[in-house]
Amino acid sequence: MSGGISASIATGRLRAEGMGSNDHAVPFLEQDYEALRQECLETGCLFQDPSFLAEPPSLGFKELAPFSAKTRDVEWMRPTELTDDPQFILGGATRTDICQGALGDCWLLAAIASLTLNERLLHRVVPHGQSFQEDYAGIFHFQFWQFGEWVDVVIDDRLPTKNGEIMFVHSAEGNEFWSALLEKAYAKLNGSYEALSGGSTTEGFEDFTGGVSEMYELRKAPRDLYRIIGKALDRGSLLGCSIDITSAFDMESVTFKKLVKGHAYSVTGLKKVDYQGQVERLIRVRNPWGQVEWTGAWSDNSPEWDELDPSEREDLHLKMEDGEFWMSFQEFLRQFSRLEICNLTADALSEDGLSHWNTIKFHGMWRRGSTAGGCRNHPNTFWINPQYKITLLEEDDDPEDEEVACSFLVALMQKDRRRYRKQGQDMHTIGFAIYEYRGCQNVHLKKDFFLTHSSCARSETFVNLREVSNRLRLPPGEYLIVPSTFESGQEADFVLRVFTEKQSETEELDDEISADLEDEVGFPVLSLTTITTMNRTVTTITTMTDGFSMESCRTMVSLMDKDGTARLGLVEFQMLWNKIRKWLVIYREYDMDKSGSMSSYEMRLAVESAGFKLNNRLNQVLVARYAENEAIDFDNFICCLVKLEAMFSKYCTVS
Repeated sequence: MSGGISASIATGRLRAEGMGSNDHAVPFLEQDYEALRQECLETGCLFQDPSFLAEPPSLGFKELAPFSAKTRDVEWMRPTELTDDPQFILGGATRTDICQGALGDCWLLAAIASLTLNERLLHRVVPHGQSFQEDYAGIFHFQFWQFGEWVDVVIDDRLPTKNGEIMFVHSAEGNEFWSALLEKAYAKLNGSYEALSGGSTTEGFEDFTGGVSEMYELRKAPRDLYRIIGKALDRGSLLGCSIDITSAFDMESVTFKKLVKGHAYSVTGLKKVDYQGQVERLIRVRNPWGQVEWTGAWSDNSPEWDELDPSEREDLHLKMEDGEFWMSFQEFLRQFSRLEICNLTADALSEDGLSHWNTIKFHGMWRRGSTAGGCRNHPNTFWINPQYKITLLEEDDDPEDEEVACSFLVALMQKDRRRYRKQGQDMHTIGFAIYEYRGCQNVHLKKDFFLTHSSCARSETFVNLREVSNRLRLPPGEYLIVPSTFESGQEADFVLRVFTEKQSETEELDDEISADLEDEVGFPVLSLTTITTMNRTVTTITTMTDGFSMESCRTMVSLMDKDGTARLGLVEFQMLWNKIRKWLVIYREYDMDKSGSMSSYEMRLAVESAGFKLNNRLNQVLVARYAENEAIDFDNFICCLVKLEAMFSKYCTVS
């Protein structure tokens, strides 16, 4: 226990000193890039990574499993063996450096391609100073955001090849390797190359920036989307848009007005202009190809520009780059299918003048029987999920908005699920619900509250993606956020992030640890074996147990034995017996289905009824110790309460 607390305190201190930020990333698997590189240079040996071996298990576990057809004849080769002139980055990182190989990770490649549009963000992921020429030692490193902190991932440069060709991501140039090495580092972080197959571009966005993503279907765009985009641009957010494809033949096909289907565009600006006596809302979009531009209304040479004041027209065109074009916002909603916004945190913004979200994050867990309650479809267990209170203090200061409300984003992300794929597991279906929290004490709310209160907001859907996020607007006040899996009993770790435009306060709701102990006295002596006679009595009172186990008997004697003789006085015995009778009544009350055993969530209520208030972590420990298949029999229940009373008694005596 003390070692865990010490480690937690040390971790907290390191985070307070900046550890986990992009400037002070945590070494993944405790591998220090500079130290390992220096060691290789001093010994003259090229680095061979012992934690991600150049062997079949690093490729995958199913289609890329050892001895599968796709991994036959794979040879791991260094770039220096593949070409005479290997380069890390040649002429800047561009989208042509990212060609997909025999792996279904196009979601990741799309995110990497977007990253190349922002050099500053790119070099947070791909640190400067790496090359195949200067002090080359066969070692490289990359930095990724993972569930609340940045990690630095070290790799060697042995890449999987077939017939002398790189199997996965590669450069069109043939001798540029930053993208292939970046993919390898990301595969190491997730356990294997195959773990990267299938995913959402927003997942890559977030791991490359530490931001939080939201997605809008433009056919169902919220009425204030223009305002949302404007605020996102003011914060330096990354914005992308695309046109859905209906078949593989549509991919990168060009419409008659020169928009490319299935292709990732960037949104780079908004502007309102006076056009023919009315306000026209314009949006600026960029094709990363640098060519193939929109030819409809408000395109570069369209007649609409002739209607504008020359100075305004000149100003709007001055800021254009090749591949950029303007279009009306209404046309944008008609032509494009989807908008993705990656909201950056303050540390990722390069300009001090940019406004940014206030960010709060919590690390939590769902554990079967104690904190994995499932969604509202499970009313008996929903309340055991972790609970977080948010206090929205200030409304938005938007002059166009008549409604008094506070804008905020809630993002729920499940951790490390890709790493469990080789065990046959995948993403859980997750979501959250939000409740008004007026007049409640700061304690973990119980079942009755959720049976009598409806949610005031929730995630749009429960979804089996790594993260579900929603932008919400609620009046100032106190609210309760309850994150959950869709099904009860599903285990995972998660991080909950809340982004608010204005001042807010957030805290996890948990019960304070306390016990209501009765006054006790001790008197003369009876034999230890006397206590076992209770077995006959208990068996006649209830069929819940065949009698107390020897462990329970010893625990009971230990609780009441004040003089260390391993014997109980008559009065002590009577007091113990009274406790057991009281606990038996509680047990029967909370064995709600009269099955003869309690479920783990019923036990939580029963323990509290017996006078012990415990927090989530202690409830998890008790379930792990005393529950068998999420059920607690009477013997284990008594043993648990006796030990709790003994611990609290000792604590009260010491303090």
